[in-house]
Amino acid sequence: MVKQKVTVVRYEEPYHSVKKAVFDCGGFEGLRRGARVFIKPNIVFWTRSCPFPKWGVITTSRVIEDVVVLLKEFGITDITIGEGMVTERNDQQTPAHAFETLGYNRLSERHGVKCINLAKRPFKKVELGKGGSLKINEDILESDFLVDLPVLKAHNQTVVSLGLKNLKGTLSFASRKKCHSADPEYDLHYYISRLADPMPPSLTLIDGIYSLERGPGFDGKMRRSNVLVCSADMLSADLVGSKLLGHDPSKVPHLARAAAKEGRSPDLSDLEIVGAALEDLSSYHQYDFVYVSGERGEMPRALARQGLEGLFYRKFDDTMCTYCSGLNGLILTALRQAWLGKPWDNVEVLTGKKMEPSPGMGSTILIGQCMYNKNKDHPHIQKMGAVKGCPPDPEGIVRAFKEAGIDLDPQIFDQADLLPGFFMSRYADDPDFDESFFRVE
Repeated sequence: MVKQKVTVVRYEEPYHSVKKAVFDCGGFEGLRRGARVFIKPNIVFWTRSCPFPKWGVITTSRVIEDVVVLLKEFGITDITIGEGMVTERNDQQTPAHAFETLGYNRLSERHGVKCINLAKRPFKKVELGKGGSLKINEDILESDFLVDLPVLKAHNQTVVSLGLKNLKGTLSFASRKKCHSADPEYDLHYYISRLADPMPPSLTLIDGIYSLERGPGFDGKMRRSNVLVCSADMLSADLVGSKLLGHDPSKVPHLARAAAKEGRSPDLSDLEIVGAALEDLSSYHQYDFVYVSGERGEMPRALARQGLEGLFYRKFDDTMCTYCSGLNGLILTALRQAWLGKPWDNVEVLTGKKMEPSPGMGSTILIGQCMYNKNKDHPHIQKMGAVKGCPPDPEGIVRAFKEAGIDLDPQIFDQADLLPGFFMSRYADDPDFDESFFRVE
């Protein structure tokens, strides 16, 4: 069996480190001159309201620029950078602001690169096995070659988020929601394991200049890791990336499924790893948020330490989609501020698509249309707070909690775009966390 080659390179200097990672694994061997190349970075979140900690969350502009230069030197002139970040409907200003701030427009002026917001581009229906079809961006499907540029991060639903998971950003919004299925066989991990199947020949370069614990967002713990992982085989790059994050790939559901689908072992035995030793660069990255439960309630450990009682905020699962995930963090923040020291009346909060109400609760709040549709007639609900809509309406969230005896501050939801600025203070005085990595000079 021919072993898949993967390079592991310490990031030491611009351009040269990326070039070494790409060429030492033969990353451009499947690329012909004159090809149409699609670059898929990872932009999880963006706000126009304040700067926020991008380290380990967003692909560095430094790596993207180095890849563009390498492609140009190789004779490639047709290069597209495309991303489909999650925004409010019809919001074209936020993606445009992200592209400008991250320097993509400068790459366009300097190298003729095209920059596209995938939310405004056509999608094509693609069958992905027995799980059915998803709609994938046509630009990437019609390209001759894909350069996948994920970030080295742990993820609270999928353990790791690397090359395969990064492709979820090429789906239509409806298909992204479909991925968070309650079907135990055709679930989020099933769909992610198959996202590379319809893609053109590719190169995966994992940007680990910065890495992230408890991703995918800015509320995780960011690290300066200075490592690049590269391979012409996406799954191979992800297997190595998972090991660098301290996670056995066989315990990562979508990686185990992808390996089984291809008749491969997830244990790295069929890989030729070139460059730095994995044991020298591997470091455990926690992926999950700790929840605690007891007679006083069920909730994230941070809320329990604050002393909250009478709240049963069940731990999210992989059926909660990106849209509800964003609101979930805001609700928890609002609950911490709403606590005045007096126990609440056994208020239960349910999210996602699988949870069911518990007996004996004073109030049951159903977050999102999926949860409402599933449990609206459940006999265990004594008093229901229904937050309908997809995504749910923040005003409805505040109203439902108020009816349950909890006064949430509506400004937390109104000013959600300012929240990331709070996290900047963690890294403000650390020279390792350098904003210049997200600019193109």
